Amino acid sequence: MTNQPPWWKKLLLNLLSSVIFYTTIPLPYVNGLEFDKVARFALLVGVLIGGILGLCDTGMSYLGIPILTRSALVISLGIGITGGLHLDGAMDTADGLAVGDPKRRLEVMADSATGAFGAMAAIAILLLKTTALTEVETHRWLILMATCGWGRWGQQLAIACYPYLKPTGKGAIHKQAIQSYKDVLPGLLLLMALSGLFFLIDSQQKILAIAMVIAGSAIATITGAWFNHKLGGHTGDTYGAVVEWTEALFLCVLTVF
Repeated sequence: MTNQPPWWKKLLLNLLSSVIFYTTIPLPYVNGLEFDKVARFALLVGVLIGGILGLCDTGMSYLGIPILTRSALVISLGIGITGGLHLDGAMDTADGLAVGDPKRRLEVMADSATGAFGAMAAIAILLLKTTALTEVETHRWLILMATCGWGRWGQQLAIACYPYLKPTGKGAIHKQAIQSYKDVLPGLLLLMALSGLFFLIDSQQKILAIAMVIAGSAIATITGAWFNHKLGGHTGDTYGAVVEWTEALFLCVLTVF
């Protein structure tokens, strides 16, 4: 009979596996890593990425770097940390949806070559994120954490609610890890708590704290549902597209407040 590791060690190993899977952060090799449950920890990894981006943004602010330049650097750093994983999925998804024949869409999405529509989608996403983030002048670190968190929650919701369209692939292990809406509830509670933290920091921003929850959950839900409507399900590429478009649209909505 093999000895099972304590729950806290298993939790730490799963989180470490998720960080390795979703980011390019250099980490030492550890025995016992398993990647079949990485999707369950995607939201925590997103909040971690947002925290790193917020820390870098704060540091650049103290150095006197203008807000537009900071925003562009932060968005670029986000691509670097993820290795462009989600942005690549958004580009492949755009190329696939541009095909008139629905039967060929998955085939086009599987092609590693980037088409014109994929390039245009990437440009649109980066422009929206950079310009919207430039309009956010205060509590940017918390906004970045919430943005990255809601993007990953949208991914988890899409995994839980819609069928996976391929028999194999990286996205297949995501579907095995998240099979019920119950698996996305902890992440939702965490993001609501994050919005509550915003209210505690600045009590005058009560409306914004509520708007973050409403906008984040609505955009994440609608984005996943839209891709499902267009394709009849999801793939690893559309999971990435949900992350990117949720983040971009979430930041755009927050500029209203």
